[in-house]
Amino acid sequence: MNLHCATGIAALAALGTLATPALAQTAAPADAKPPEPFTFTGNFGIYSQYVFRGLTQTDRKPAFQGGFDVAHTSGFYAGTWGSNISWLHDAGVVSHGGSLEWDFYGGYKQTFADDWGIDAGVLQYYYPGSYLPGVTNPDTTELYVAGSWKWASLKYSHAVSDTFGVPDSHNSWYLDLSANYPITDTLTLNAHVGRQEYRGHNNGFANGDTLNYTDWKLGITWAAGGWNVGAYYTDTNAKDAGYTLAGRNIGKATGTVFVQRTF
Repeated sequence: MNLHCATGIAALAALGTLATPALAQTAAPADAKPPEPFTFTGNFGIYSQYVFRGLTQTDRKPAFQGGFDVAHTSGFYAGTWGSNISWLHDAGVVSHGGSLEWDFYGGYKQTFADDWGIDAGVLQYYYPGSYLPGVTNPDTTELYVAGSWKWASLKYSHAVSDTFGVPDSHNSWYLDLSANYPITDTLTLNAHVGRQEYRGHNNGFANGDTLNYTDWKLGITWAAGGWNVGAYYTDTNAKDAGYTLAGRNIGKATGTVFVQRTF
């Protein structure tokens, strides 16, 4: 979603003050057109793995991701995005499907005073599939609000449903502080730290101390001609008791490389 000799001068200025609105309009280019109200964009990327909030979603295997967005000049926008995943299979909770994350979102974004911005909306994480009896559906709905200044942003996401398959976890939240600092016109330094907090009784699934964690990321992105190529390193303090799938803690330190294109 994206928006950049004295007497002679005195004589011209004097003439300018005599110009009428009608004459000024006539001087405008005849083929000038108002900006289109809607902007459509798409994206596609290949990643060595899919890492979400510090947790690998594909057991460190490649991910293919893409989406589409539409934005209106008023500031409203909507979009969809998807990626392959494996964590539901690794957790042993699916009987059919469970290999796709398909997101839907919409909201309002606006900039003001040049450097400041706001963004608020709703995001639905959808995991199509059939789940074993007694398993909490991982589909999750979050409301979010974010503020930004130049290359830094702070975003708060609040779940109004059970959260990623954790029972009785309404009102869980995630706080995301990110910075994308432009080193040059083509190189950007990417940094992030986030905090995931689970709320509710979790029906004995695990207590908050087991599930709550902090994650961070540091990377670099090179952009040219609509292409983005980059790498980043992520780590968390997620505990083995809450995040071990297929015999491995999915929040352990790991590196990711990617190539992505926006069109």
